[in-house]
Amino acid sequence: MIPSPFDPAFDTLPATLPIFPLPGALLLPGGKLPLQIFEPRYLAMTRDALSSDRLIGMIQPKEQVSESEGLVAHTAALHQIGGAGRITSFGETDDGRYMITLSGLCRFAIVRELPTIGGYRRVVPDFARFRSDMEPATEGVVDRARVLKALKAFFGAQKVKVDWKAVEAIADDTLVTTFAMLCPFAPQEKQALLEASDIAERARVLTTLLELAMLAGDGETARH
Repeated sequence: MIPSPFDPAFDTLPATLPIFPLPGALLLPGGKLPLQIFEPRYLAMTRDALSSDRLIGMIQPKEQVSESEGLVAHTAALHQIGGAGRITSFGETDDGRYMITLSGLCRFAIVRELPTIGGYRRVVPDFARFRSDMEPATEGVVDRARVLKALKAFFGAQKVKVDWKAVEAIADDTLVTTFAMLCPFAPQEKQALLEASDIAERARVLTTLLELAMLAGDGETARH
């Protein structure tokens, strides 16, 4: 995907990162994730991010948390790898929520967690192993025909209309990133997509998940 002229250079990525632990959240490099922010701690996190580098790390908890317990407990164990994104769209609602869009920049591994600020969690991130996330994608490494075949079968079974002519015109990395984030996979499956080493491996994981869903009958293995 083409980087934004407003994106930071890799060498300027921050030494500390606020994190938003959210089950089922998947933010891949080049992807866009819309969010509604309403909890006080995450309102504070958003305000602080907007006043600095606009970067927030999305990461999944390892534990299942019920809605009655809130989004994620302060002490919930987290997966080691998440995705950092930049706030590229921001709005306010009359009932006190923020509506934001995060644009994925680079994955990170947690080095250690820091004391909370304003109630939200922060980490020291390791971006180094994911430097290639901010480099131009390599075309021709994705088995595009297999990906499209699996996508058409899956969405056909779901009776979801897709403009396949438009889909077939997009670049390989956009195709894989968009549908990896769009498909309603289970949290552990989304984590596998996040942790795939590169776009070619992510395409293989995506295709396998779609094919397994179809083998199950009607796509029910792809779930929240």
